[in-house]
Amino acid sequence: MQQNAPLKRLLYWLIAGTRGGESRGRIIESLKEMPKNANMLSDTLGMEYKNVRHHLDVLLKNGLLSTAGEGYGVTYFLSLELESNYGVFEEIWERIGKNSKKRGGRKRK
Repeated sequence: MQQNAPLKRLLYWLIAGTRGGESRGRIIESLKEMPKNANMLSDTLGMEYKNVRHHLDVLLKNGLLSTAGEGYGVTYFLSLELESNYGVFEEIWERIGKNSKKRGGRKRK
């Protein structure tokens, strides 16, 4: 199966190439397990609600998430493109984890 090159570049930039990449990766992993609203993500990941909202907005703006509902209870899902190409994310996420450990960085849960 040929990987989606534009998606791979986008994920590398959002996950590996920017400061909030680890947080965005954790959000993607959590939403793969089960769709959630921002408050549920904040609780599950132990992140500040405001930070979760920021990262959700970045992921939405870049077409990696979709939503259902409105207002406070809006639920976030992986986009169909990300869902069908999840292996691309996993490959990048695995590489980041290995690099993070080599540098003595924080371990993911």
